[in-house]
Amino acid sequence: MKKLSILSISAIFLLCASSCKKYLAINTNPNAATTATPEVILPQAIVYSASITSSYNNYGAELAGYAANAGGYGGFGSNWTYNFGPNDYSGLWSSSYDALNDLQAVQDFAVADKTGAHDYFNAIARIMKVYDFQLLVDTYNNIPYTDALKGASSVTPKYDDAKTIYPLLATQLDSAIAIITAAMNKSGVTVPTTQQDPLFHGNMTTWEQFAQTLKLRLIIRASGVVTFANKTFDNNIGFLGTDAIVNPGYAKISGQQNPSWNTWVQDYAGTAGNRAWMPCTYVFSFYDGANLLDNGRGQVIYYNFPSTPNNQLGVGTTSVPSAPSVANAWYSGSTSSLGNCPGIMKGLNMGEPLMLAAESDFLQAEADVRGILTQNAKTDFLSGIAASFHYLYLLPDDHTIAPGLDVKADTAQYMSDNAGSYLVNYDLANTTDKQIEAIVTQKYIALNFINSQEGWNEYRRTGYPKCSTFTSDPTKSFASTLSQSSRPDKLPTRILYPASEYSYNAKNVPTGISPYSSLIFWAH
Repeated sequence: MKKLSILSISAIFLLCASSCKKYLAINTNPNAATTATPEVILPQAIVYSASITSSYNNYGAELAGYAANAGGYGGFGSNWTYNFGPNDYSGLWSSSYDALNDLQAVQDFAVADKTGAHDYFNAIARIMKVYDFQLLVDTYNNIPYTDALKGASSVTPKYDDAKTIYPLLATQLDSAIAIITAAMNKSGVTVPTTQQDPLFHGNMTTWEQFAQTLKLRLIIRASGVVTFANKTFDNNIGFLGTDAIVNPGYAKISGQQNPSWNTWVQDYAGTAGNRAWMPCTYVFSFYDGANLLDNGRGQVIYYNFPSTPNNQLGVGTTSVPSAPSVANAWYSGSTSSLGNCPGIMKGLNMGEPLMLAAESDFLQAEADVRGILTQNAKTDFLSGIAASFHYLYLLPDDHTIAPGLDVKADTAQYMSDNAGSYLVNYDLANTTDKQIEAIVTQKYIALNFINSQEGWNEYRRTGYPKCSTFTSDPTKSFASTLSQSSRPDKLPTRILYPASEYSYNAKNVPTGISPYSSLIFWAH
């Protein structure tokens, strides 16, 4: 695929200014052959995918009610109106394909190695390609897929129908699982080291679980819209039961700091990160009691909770409070010595989550309700809530619960404080619609400013959590007060293809795309 340059974005948004920066520099020209080995390329591709995920989180946070404009800043433009142009969020496209080219190089090398020594690298590359391609499809709908990643032989790739891509992605995951299973019974297969696999550290069983969980997400998201060749799952493998966190050894070094911390809290030189955004009043209402009460997670997520400054997107009067000046609103630790705390912004050395165990649990819960799986929906639902508390209570090392915090006790307190709501008390969700609403709403809460793009995707798919057309109540709607959308919920439906595609691939890029009416194929 033709290399696309990352277009400049307003400094306010910082979408790919730091979080889409490569940790290493391996394949800077996808039109040229990559001579490095999978052992060198794979960690680069995984870490780069983590940086891209951080940028997708920023995009999702701004559209799905996780973040709103802070006081003291101007120039929000299309973030308020949703009148997106081809330069908005354009770095998501180019960075995603850049990472995909690296992963394709790993796969090509491994396939060419007829000894089978790189079978695990082959499988991991396939799984990560599915992860990155789904991000693109869920953001843009039709994209180059079958003609993509071919270098100079296909610099103007055709666009594939998104409905045909999803089943192909699921098939790739089945293939990856089969490769891993077969390799486990062979000798001479190289197991990736922790340095070569900064995600699961060579644990191929966990890679299989990740693959099955991604497949479940594909099937749930496209349920009733497309046909999958294989909708079965291997019970002996199971699903992701741990947080999928990338950490190559993030450190206070230029280009090697955790991308989310670098963007939102402080860069390696000590310069303050983005202060133009603060929590949206809508999502804050799921913590401060307006919709639900959640003191446990609220206190570790937000600065000075429950007095954290928050705002309704689009409200830009002089009375709008400013974001915290020392760190940001999503940092709850000491401001005299930043880092080493629980919550979302844990520290500059924290890992970057690709998928939380909580999301895996909620996917399983919905699959139980819809008959895709035959597990217990309530059990999976409750596991998802507990897993969310567990992740947020972790310190940056990703395995130590912060002193003074008790996951079990605080999860129980949350259940007690909201015993009258079917969004928390699953026994009160006495219809299928209420069950799905409870599951997706809890997923939305768990993904808050971590994998916000998935919260945005799930809202567009299900309409949950509920977003009222009455935009003057900031606890009932996360739509901007300055929205130009004609939809009843006053929200956009998607962003546009980047300007680079109209310059380099004009004969193939879809035209007539509207941010107010053009839907991703699984959306409503």
